[in-house]
Amino acid sequence: MTDAPKSLDGDLAGLSFEQALAELETIVSRLESGQAPLEQSIDLYERGAILKAHCEKKLEAARLKVEKIVLGQGGAVSAEAADFA
Repeated sequence: MTDAPKSLDGDLAGLSFEQALAELETIVSRLESGQAPLEQSIDLYERGAILKAHCEKKLEAARLKVEKIVLGQGGAVSAEAADFA
């Protein structure tokens, strides 16, 4: 990750859960190290909060998709697509 956080919300749509989580882990490490200047720490914290919300949204969508998995006729398993928007 570079010194400046990515745009706060413009790039979230393209981030998978795994990508967002990896970036969030990087931010947490940088904040825990205490090496970032105050203003940068505030920016990182803000980006981290947005990434956390993005991850929670992705997890909720996955949970809803799992809940929609139903056992069909003849034992076939099918799933209805969850809305990831």
